[in-house]
Amino acid sequence: MELSDNQLSGSIPTTLGDLTELETLFLHSNQLSGPIPSELGNLKNLNDMELSDNQLSGSIPTTLGDLTELETLRLYSNQLSGPIPNELAYLDNLVSLSMSRNDLSGQLPERLCQGGKLENLTVNSNNLTGPIPRSLSKCWSLKRVRFNNNSFSGNLSDAFGIHPGLLFIDLSDNDFHGELSSNWGKCKKLTDLRIARNNIGGSIPQEIGNIKGLLGLDLSSNHLIGQIPKEFGKLTSLVNLFVQNNYISGNMPRELGSLIKLESLDLSDNRLNGSIPTFIGDFMHLFQLNLSNNKFGQNIPMEIGRITQLNVLDLSHNLLVGDMPPQLANLKVLVNLNLSHNGLSGCIPEELESLTGLQDVVLSYNELEGSIPNNKAFINASLEGNKGLCGNVTGFQPCKRPSSVVKKHSLAKGSKLILITVLPVMGALVLLCVFIGVPFMCDKRRKIGDVERRDDGWLSISMLDGKALYRDILNATEEFDAKFCIGQGGHGSAYKVNLPSLGNIAVKRLHSSFENTHPKSFMNEVRALTGIKHRNIVNLYGYCSNAHHSFLVYEYVERGSLSSILSNEVESKKLDWLKRVNIIKGVAFALSYMHQDCSPPIVHRDISSSNVLLDSEYEARVSDFGIAKLLKPDSSNCTTLAGTYGYVAPELAYTMKVTQMCDVYSFGVLSLEIIRGKHLGEYITVLANSSIIDHEQLSDLLDERLPYPEDRVKEVLVFIIKLACSCLLETPKSRPTMHFISHKLSSMDARPHTRQRNPHVRRAT
Repeated sequence: MELSDNQLSGSIPTTLGDLTELETLFLHSNQLSGPIPSELGNLKNLNDMELSDNQLSGSIPTTLGDLTELETLRLYSNQLSGPIPNELAYLDNLVSLSMSRNDLSGQLPERLCQGGKLENLTVNSNNLTGPIPRSLSKCWSLKRVRFNNNSFSGNLSDAFGIHPGLLFIDLSDNDFHGELSSNWGKCKKLTDLRIARNNIGGSIPQEIGNIKGLLGLDLSSNHLIGQIPKEFGKLTSLVNLFVQNNYISGNMPRELGSLIKLESLDLSDNRLNGSIPTFIGDFMHLFQLNLSNNKFGQNIPMEIGRITQLNVLDLSHNLLVGDMPPQLANLKVLVNLNLSHNGLSGCIPEELESLTGLQDVVLSYNELEGSIPNNKAFINASLEGNKGLCGNVTGFQPCKRPSSVVKKHSLAKGSKLILITVLPVMGALVLLCVFIGVPFMCDKRRKIGDVERRDDGWLSISMLDGKALYRDILNATEEFDAKFCIGQGGHGSAYKVNLPSLGNIAVKRLHSSFENTHPKSFMNEVRALTGIKHRNIVNLYGYCSNAHHSFLVYEYVERGSLSSILSNEVESKKLDWLKRVNIIKGVAFALSYMHQDCSPPIVHRDISSSNVLLDSEYEARVSDFGIAKLLKPDSSNCTTLAGTYGYVAPELAYTMKVTQMCDVYSFGVLSLEIIRGKHLGEYITVLANSSIIDHEQLSDLLDERLPYPEDRVKEVLVFIIKLACSCLLETPKSRPTMHFISHKLSSMDARPHTRQRNPHVRRAT
């Protein structure tokens, strides 16, 4: 029975227990509530039961232990409580058991996995306690295990034995104690080992270096002592290495120089000493490097400048001395730089002025002197404790921007800025302030009233008769007759209008009730879109606001919203993998432009599949700026919680402070939705900080309506999934910036033997 991914509500009928010949029961991803009927225990032939992603409550019925043919039982993402019944341990054919993200308590069944077939066991994010059953230490069939975010206790060295088929295990955020067993080194197929935030002591076993295929290792926030084993140099596939917040001492072994695939390295909050090794420059794929709160001395190696993908660099609270290397200017996508609480001297290299992507700079409590680079991040940097610094750049005052948004450096040399506004006359359509850089010699040839259509497909409006255009729109729609409506939402209705002067345009007319309750939303969208010119942002032509009508006039985007296409069985199949990759890139380029190239920066706050439109070539257009926010430097930028449920960054629930990282989180959710073909729901919490995307997990994340991707496309999709997962990190500052994301995506090409064009900001001419 396949009834998943619908909008079923109410309780599960007890009469389902009468279908005794049933072999599969798929009710996942609905809105079902109430208890799991004990009558389901009558389905003796059932081999697959999936009730996940609902609102089921109550306890797990013991009668499920009667389903002796059951191979898969998935109950994750519900509101189930109470213990896991001991009777489930007698399901000898069970291969996959998933009960994560519930409110389950008590201990795991003592004889779990006695059938010897259990491969996937995920019970993370519950309130489970007690030690791990001894039966699991001998369960050689295990492949994927998630026990994280519970209150499990006991001696970890006794809990797990040798698991030759184990691929992934997460034991983080529990109360395990004891020491790390050397048996981990015998799990030769292990790709990800996470035992963070426990009470593990002792030293790191050198045998872990024998796990040649290990991609992720997280031993952070424990009580580990001793040194980093030199045997770690054999982990040449390692992508993420987290050993922060322990008591590790000694030097960084030179053998670590072979870990050239590292993307994240965090050794902070330890007792490491010696110098930062020069081989660090060989880690050219590093995205995050954190060596803070150690005892590293001597100079900052200039080789760090070779890590051109670096987004976060934190060397604070060490004993570093000497000058800041000018080679840091090579880190073009660097966003966070912290070198505070060291003994650095000399001047800040003027070359660092070119790091326009920097957002947070902390250089306090050093011995730096001289002037500060003419760069916004350095001007706003934390610099206290440097008695030799001049303060702000001598003679430099940051220019005051107009309240409207202006694209920086958008005008070519020899151009002039023309500000055009048509004032309203009793209900006239007021065109926006359109910024057009026009070569001076061409001005005399340009006729007032012309509409210029450029090769890149967008329109810029000169001076049109606002009153005539207003009248034309009302006539063309027969004063907004329903037959011209192409879509409706909670805020208003959209109309397709064909005008002789403009061709097809879209008019969004706001409901009067919405305008009365949200008076700021209308002008908010106008302010946000004023001056924006980007190929991946919907083009706003003008607006009208009078006693009769309030509407916005946009370019017409032929295929409508991304959400409507993904939800359509026929249209979604036309959206092949290459088109989906291109849509993700387009949204990334748009957000990077808004965050990086607009002053003040714009945060959209409502990035979702409903607010991404597709043109005839399936190019993305970000739309609906009704709750967008301009980030003003002299403001707290706090606001009320708003956005589309399922896309809103979690920190907004308690900080109410808007940052660019709110859009980054939404972009991560949207990217995964585009690849999967639907919103992932609560499963996004599982993917946060996932360093490993194995074959099984990749298959779960792909839209089943499309053919399985070829190797080249699959490689790009895995890359995007990993990038999207990093956008979902709980700590906003740990997420990549859209500037970094767009830079990474612009270099990715899934098309064979073609050269990727650079689809960044559309030029304003």
